Amino acid sequence: MNKTAPIALAACLLGPATSIASSGHEEAIAALAMEKIKPWLNNPVLVASLRDQNARHASISQADIDRLDQQWRTESAAANRPLIDSLLGNTLSSELQRFKSSAQGLYTEIFVMDAHGLNVGQSDVTSDYWQGDEAKWQKTFLLGPDAIHVGDIEHDESSQMFQSQVSLSVVDPASSDVLGAITVGINVDLALQ
Repeated sequence: MNKTAPIALAACLLGPATSIASSGHEEAIAALAMEKIKPWLNNPVLVASLRDQNARHASISQADIDRLDQQWRTESAAANRPLIDSLLGNTLSSELQRFKSSAQGLYTEIFVMDAHGLNVGQSDVTSDYWQGDEAKWQKTFLLGPDAIHVGDIEHDESSQMFQSQVSLSVVDPASSDVLGAITVGINVDLALQ
Protein backbone atom coordinates (compact mmCIF):
# COMPACT_ATOMS: atom_id res chain seq x y z
CA MET A 1 0.00 0.00 0.00
CA ASN A 2 1.30 3.48 -0.88
CA LYS A 3 2.28 5.35 2.32
CA THR A 4 0.47 8.49 1.16
CA ALA A 5 -2.90 6.78 0.66
CA PRO A 6 -3.95 7.28 4.32
CA ILE A 7 -2.95 10.94 4.08
CA ALA A 8 -5.02 11.48 0.95
CA LEU A 9 -7.99 9.67 2.51
CA ALA A 10 -7.75 11.80 5.66
CA ALA A 11 -7.67 14.95 3.55
CA CYS A 12 -10.87 13.94 1.78
CA LEU A 13 -12.58 13.29 5.09
CA LEU A 14 -11.23 16.29 7.01
CA GLY A 15 -11.22 19.00 4.35
CA PRO A 16 -8.52 21.04 2.64
CA ALA A 17 -7.08 23.23 5.43
CA THR A 18 -6.69 20.55 8.07
CA SER A 19 -3.45 19.63 9.78
CA ILE A 20 -2.90 15.88 9.88
CA ALA A 21 -0.72 14.25 12.51
CA SER A 22 0.72 11.33 10.60
CA SER A 23 2.19 8.65 12.81
CA GLY A 24 5.74 7.90 11.82
CA HIS A 25 6.31 10.68 9.28
CA GLU A 26 8.64 12.51 11.66
CA GLU A 27 11.36 9.86 11.45
CA ALA A 28 11.25 9.69 7.65
CA ILE A 29 11.32 13.48 7.25
CA ALA A 30 14.14 13.84 9.83
CA ALA A 31 16.20 11.18 8.03
CA LEU A 32 15.66 12.93 4.70
CA ALA A 33 16.72 16.25 6.28
CA MET A 34 19.90 14.76 7.72
CA GLU A 35 20.81 13.18 4.38
CA LYS A 36 19.84 15.93 1.92
CA ILE A 37 19.55 19.25 3.78
CA LYS A 38 22.11 19.18 6.62
CA PRO A 39 25.14 18.85 4.28
CA TRP A 40 24.02 22.00 2.48
CA LEU A 41 24.08 24.07 5.70
CA ASN A 42 27.81 24.78 5.31
CA ASN A 43 27.10 26.67 2.07
CA PRO A 44 29.35 29.78 2.20
CA VAL A 45 26.56 32.10 1.02
CA LEU A 46 24.21 30.79 3.72
CA VAL A 47 26.79 31.15 6.50
CA ALA A 48 27.97 34.61 5.35
CA SER A 49 24.38 35.87 5.01
CA LEU A 50 23.55 34.78 8.57
CA ARG A 51 26.73 36.28 10.00
CA ASP A 52 26.03 39.58 8.22
CA GLN A 53 22.39 39.88 9.27
CA ASN A 54 23.16 38.87 12.86
CA ALA A 55 25.76 41.63 13.00
CA ARG A 56 23.36 44.21 11.51
CA HIS A 57 20.59 43.19 13.94
CA ALA A 58 22.77 42.79 17.02
CA SER A 59 20.86 45.45 18.96
CA ILE A 60 17.45 45.28 17.26
CA SER A 61 14.52 45.78 19.64
CA GLN A 62 11.30 43.80 19.80
CA ALA A 63 9.47 46.97 18.71
CA ASP A 64 11.66 47.11 15.57
CA ILE A 65 11.01 43.42 14.92
CA ASP A 66 7.25 43.96 15.25
CA ARG A 67 7.41 46.98 12.93
CA LEU A 68 9.33 45.02 10.27
CA ASP A 69 6.94 42.08 10.58
CA GLN A 70 3.94 44.40 10.14
CA GLN A 71 5.61 46.05 7.14
CA TRP A 72 6.13 42.60 5.59
CA ARG A 73 2.49 41.61 6.11
CA THR A 74 1.29 44.90 4.61
CA GLU A 75 3.63 44.55 1.63
CA SER A 76 2.49 41.00 0.91
CA ALA A 77 -0.82 42.45 -0.35
CA ALA A 78 0.67 45.54 -2.04
CA ALA A 79 2.23 46.35 -5.40
CA ASN A 80 5.11 48.26 -3.78
CA ARG A 81 7.18 45.73 -1.76
CA PRO A 82 10.61 47.14 -0.88
CA LEU A 83 11.28 44.86 2.11
CA ILE A 84 10.01 41.70 0.40
CA ASP A 85 11.72 42.51 -2.90
CA SER A 86 15.05 43.27 -1.21
CA LEU A 87 14.97 39.93 0.57
CA LEU A 88 13.83 37.92 -2.48
CA GLY A 89 16.50 39.64 -4.56
CA ASN A 90 19.45 38.87 -2.29
CA THR A 91 22.16 36.29 -2.99
CA LEU A 92 20.95 33.85 -0.34
CA SER A 93 17.41 33.82 -1.76
CA SER A 94 18.86 33.04 -5.20
CA GLU A 95 20.79 30.13 -3.66
CA LEU A 96 17.65 28.85 -1.90
CA GLN A 97 15.64 29.09 -5.13
CA ARG A 98 18.37 27.13 -6.93
CA PHE A 99 18.45 24.52 -4.15
CA LYS A 100 14.65 24.17 -4.29
CA SER A 101 14.50 23.87 -8.08
CA SER A 102 17.27 21.25 -8.17
CA ALA A 103 15.19 18.98 -5.88
CA GLN A 104 12.58 18.28 -8.58
CA GLY A 105 9.50 19.13 -6.50
CA LEU A 106 10.63 17.57 -3.21
CA TYR A 107 10.89 20.98 -1.52
CA THR A 108 7.86 23.27 -1.45
CA GLU A 109 9.59 26.23 0.23
CA ILE A 110 12.88 27.10 1.92
CA PHE A 111 13.66 29.98 4.22
CA VAL A 112 16.47 30.92 6.59
CA MET A 113 16.06 32.79 9.89
CA ASP A 114 18.63 34.75 11.87
CA ALA A 115 19.39 34.79 15.60
CA HIS A 116 16.17 36.76 16.22
CA GLY A 117 13.94 34.62 14.00
CA LEU A 118 13.84 37.18 11.16
CA ASN A 119 13.99 35.99 7.57
CA VAL A 120 17.40 36.26 5.93
CA GLY A 121 16.59 34.60 2.60
CA GLN A 122 13.80 32.54 1.10
CA SER A 123 12.79 30.67 -2.01
CA ASP A 124 9.21 31.99 -1.87
CA VAL A 125 7.40 34.77 -0.03
CA THR A 126 6.47 33.76 3.51
CA SER A 127 3.32 35.01 5.22
CA ASP A 128 5.37 36.88 7.83
CA TYR A 129 8.89 38.18 8.33
CA TRP A 130 9.39 37.21 11.97
CA GLN A 131 9.41 33.48 12.78
CA GLY A 132 10.78 33.91 16.32
CA ASP A 133 7.41 33.23 17.91
CA GLU A 134 7.03 29.88 16.10
CA ALA A 135 8.23 26.33 16.83
CA LYS A 136 10.33 26.22 13.65
CA TRP A 137 12.72 28.74 15.24
CA GLN A 138 12.15 28.11 18.96
CA LYS A 139 12.70 24.33 18.69
CA THR A 140 15.89 24.70 16.67
CA PHE A 141 17.88 27.89 17.28
CA LEU A 142 17.07 28.01 21.00
CA LEU A 143 17.87 24.31 21.53
CA GLY A 144 21.37 24.26 20.07
CA PRO A 145 23.44 23.00 17.16
CA ASP A 146 21.93 19.53 16.73
CA ALA A 147 18.27 20.53 17.02
CA ILE A 148 15.77 19.40 14.41
CA HIS A 149 12.02 19.98 14.40
CA VAL A 150 9.50 18.21 12.16
CA GLY A 151 6.04 19.74 11.87
CA ASP A 152 2.71 18.06 11.26
CA ILE A 153 1.62 17.17 7.76
CA GLU A 154 -0.59 19.97 6.45
CA HIS A 155 -2.49 20.56 3.24
CA ASP A 156 -1.13 23.63 1.46
CA GLU A 157 -3.95 25.50 -0.29
CA SER A 158 -1.73 27.34 -2.77
CA SER A 159 0.11 24.26 -4.05
CA GLN A 160 -2.70 21.75 -3.41
CA MET A 161 -0.23 19.30 -1.87
CA PHE A 162 0.60 17.88 1.51
CA GLN A 163 3.75 19.14 3.17
CA SER A 164 5.63 18.88 6.44
CA GLN A 165 8.11 21.55 7.46
CA VAL A 166 11.45 20.40 8.79
CA SER A 167 13.67 22.91 10.57
CA LEU A 168 17.31 22.63 11.60
CA SER A 169 19.76 24.85 13.45
CA VAL A 170 22.44 26.42 11.24
CA VAL A 171 25.89 26.32 12.84
CA ASP A 172 28.89 28.47 12.03
CA PRO A 173 31.55 26.01 10.82
CA ALA A 174 34.33 28.26 12.14
CA SER A 175 33.06 28.87 15.68
CA SER A 176 30.40 26.14 16.18
CA ASP A 177 27.97 28.89 17.31
CA VAL A 178 24.34 28.57 16.25
CA LEU A 179 23.77 31.35 13.71
CA GLY A 180 20.10 30.77 12.92
CA ALA A 181 17.79 28.14 11.52
CA ILE A 182 16.50 26.86 8.19
CA THR A 183 13.00 25.61 7.42
CA VAL A 184 12.27 23.43 4.40
CA GLY A 185 8.79 22.44 3.32
CA ILE A 186 8.83 18.78 2.24
CA ASN A 187 6.35 17.44 -0.32
CA VAL A 188 5.26 14.33 1.58
CA ASP A 189 3.75 12.73 -1.51
CA LEU A 190 7.31 12.51 -2.88
CA ALA A 191 9.19 12.05 0.40
CA LEU A 192 7.09 9.20 1.82
CA GLN A 193 6.57 7.08 -1.26
